[in-house]
Amino acid sequence: MWSSPTNRRWLLWGVLAVSFLLVNVYRLSTAVLADDLMAAFRTTGGQLGTLHAAFFLVYAVMQFPTGVLVDRIGPRRTAAVGAATMNAGALWFALADGYGSALGARLVIGLGGSVIFVCLLRFCASWYRVDEFGTMNGLSFAVGGVGGVLATTPLAVLVDATGWRTSLSLLSTVGLVVAVATALVVRDSPERAGLGPIDGVPEQSRLTLAEIRRHGRAVLRDRWTWIVSVLLFCTGGVNLTLFGLWGIPYVVQVYDTSVAVASLCTLLGGVGSTLGPPAFGWLSDRLERRTEFIVGGGLCYTGALALLAVVGDPPLVVVGAVFFVTGALLGTFVLTYPLVKERHPSRASGISMGAINGASFFGAAAFPTLMGWVLDAYWTGEFVGGVRVYTVTGYRVAFGIAAVAGLVTIACAVWIHRRATAETLETHSEKRRES
Repeated sequence: MWSSPTNRRWLLWGVLAVSFLLVNVYRLSTAVLADDLMAAFRTTGGQLGTLHAAFFLVYAVMQFPTGVLVDRIGPRRTAAVGAATMNAGALWFALADGYGSALGARLVIGLGGSVIFVCLLRFCASWYRVDEFGTMNGLSFAVGGVGGVLATTPLAVLVDATGWRTSLSLLSTVGLVVAVATALVVRDSPERAGLGPIDGVPEQSRLTLAEIRRHGRAVLRDRWTWIVSVLLFCTGGVNLTLFGLWGIPYVVQVYDTSVAVASLCTLLGGVGSTLGPPAFGWLSDRLERRTEFIVGGGLCYTGALALLAVVGDPPLVVVGAVFFVTGALLGTFVLTYPLVKERHPSRASGISMGAINGASFFGAAAFPTLMGWVLDAYWTGEFVGGVRVYTVTGYRVAFGIAAVAGLVTIACAVWIHRRATAETLETHSEKRRES
């Protein structure tokens, strides 16, 4: 197995995937830890939102530079350093004795974690064929879904058993071991691993500085980059906010349940995020259609969020279903990644992927604090165990913000579909004229 590039690529992908799984555990853990953090650091909703969002702010800012780093020095070294930094930050967070220290640690976690996903996609571009990339894109996102699942009920059980500080210390120790494994065993391409090439996967040499500037300008001038970024800002930002922060407090406070029970709802969101991307990626590769899925996903996504905004406290089973659906529909939105990747040279895939990947995390930096402000605005002054208790009205307005983001998503999806259709027709017309 080790001597076959088509077999070894799965082992190496798996090592990188474990780091990306931990990225998702860390970035979504705030929902389970919300009450503990509010009590430990005596925060308001807005401050908790900022603490949660700090990860995503630095993560978002780093995406374009990460694309440059990955294309310039390769995914192995970039991912190894990033994983070590992220897990060192997690250990610092576990030991933090005040809000300022915790905020700094959260920024470091985001800094280290910011490079992992683009490294994973760049690795796939060097080890898998173009017709396999949609599937690998979906599988890579599914790893994030698994991390999201682990950040719900399993993490809640671990925290109940050992405490939140010990739990994060254990996770960071595992992560540091994975960082070392990344440096030792991962290789940037079959050729760099001393193996023969894989049919259909050309050797992708590292970019020169001049090429980085040229490709970077091309990516940033492309309207597709910005439209896709707005779509991902809305969908990624809302999902990461619901599953990573306000979803569990919403269920706990509106339905008077425990954190462990409430985490089952966000667990369903994680399950959806695990199943949706590979399923839609596989269907897209098989049917050779993408934009139709994106438009349909936008419509269903917006309807699900609007239901919570209008009703406020539907039966809990409905809440679980909405979380599952919004998580699964991530699989339609990530089909924008191969759309953008295919518009630029494969050697610059790190730059193109990094440019759009940051948008989700700018959204994840904006929506938590915005929703926290809304919840604080409708707060009646009630505390339980040192934690603010928010009203159903406040949560309805917060979900209303999410539904408006869904409407923006639909507009972007329609633009993408119409533009892709027009470009396809134009290509066919040119081929007919040439023949």
